[in-house]
Amino acid sequence: MNRVLLTAQIIERKALRYTPAGLPALDLILKHESDVVEAQQARKVTLDIKAVAIGTIAQQLVRQEIGVPFGLAGFLGAPRNGRGVLLHITELNESV
Repeated sequence: MNRVLLTAQIIERKALRYTPAGLPALDLILKHESDVVEAQQARKVTLDIKAVAIGTIAQQLVRQEIGVPFGLAGFLGAPRNGRGVLLHITELNESV
């Protein structure tokens, strides 16, 4: 299974673009910060991740304020250049 649940905030947003099929697409960089327990030790987790939203979710995220946390779900894939990880956002939960 490839499913990601995350609370994050937009730190960078590119201009809305359209796929060859005519769907709106939005490229983002998200920041996540949380406290977790690993091996019975508290740990602060901070990460930046590249993300993409397609369709109506892209249109919703164009209006999302930069720096305001929101919940999301999606899956991990490879970016077009094949290097690294790209989070594909498939669901939004704006209340955190």
